[in-house]
Amino acid sequence: MGALVVAVVGVSVAVAVFRWLAAHWWVLVVLAVLAGGGWAAWAHWRGQRAQWARVKERGLRYQLSQLDALHHREFEYAVRDLMLRDGCADAVQVGGRGDNGADVKATDPLGRRWVIQCKHRKAGWSGPAVGTPDLHVLNGTGRQLHGGDVIVLVTNGRFSNQCPPYAASQRLHLVDRRLLAEWAAGSRPLWEILNRLPPPRKPSPLS
Repeated sequence: MGALVVAVVGVSVAVAVFRWLAAHWWVLVVLAVLAGGGWAAWAHWRGQRAQWARVKERGLRYQLSQLDALHHREFEYAVRDLMLRDGCADAVQVGGRGDNGADVKATDPLGRRWVIQCKHRKAGWSGPAVGTPDLHVLNGTGRQLHGGDVIVLVTNGRFSNQCPPYAASQRLHLVDRRLLAEWAAGSRPLWEILNRLPPPRKPSPLS
C-alpha cells in the first residue's frame, strides 16, 4: 500500500513539473544555454591546458647541474620529457624492475622507434664510467624484445674506452655528458645530433 502511495505521489509530482515547464518553456531554453555554455567553457579549458602543456614541452631546457641532482628514476623521466619536447608524442618512461634494458621508449616524427637506457651518475663525469656490460644487455633486448630502430644509452657521465667501438659494431648509439648537454639545452632534437641513424619509416615533410 505504501509503495502504491509513493508511486502515485511521484507521478503527480512529475505531471505537475511537466505542466509547469510547458507553461514556462523559456526555463528549458535557459537551462540548455547554460549547459551549452558550461560544456564550451570546459572544452576551452581542456584545450588551453593541452596547449600550455605543448608549449611547456617545447620550451623545456635542462642544465647539467639540474640533471646531476636528479634521482636515477627522475633522470629517466627527464629523458622522456626531452623526447616529448622534440615531437615524440608517445614517449613513455618504462624503467623499473623487469624493464629488460629499456627505460624510455618513443617514436620520432619520422616513424622510427627509439629504445633508450639511462645511466645516471651523481658525480657526473667524475663518477664511474658506464661499461660494455650495460651495452650487452641493451644490445640483446633493444631490437629483439622492444622492436627498436634506434637503440641508445644515455648518461650524464662518461663511457669506458671499450664502449664506442662495441657500440659502433652493434649499431648502438651513445649519448655521453657532452652530447647530453647539447641535447638538453634544446638546440636540436637527438636525431639531429646522432650520426648513422636508420632511414625514416615514413616520408619526411622535407624529403
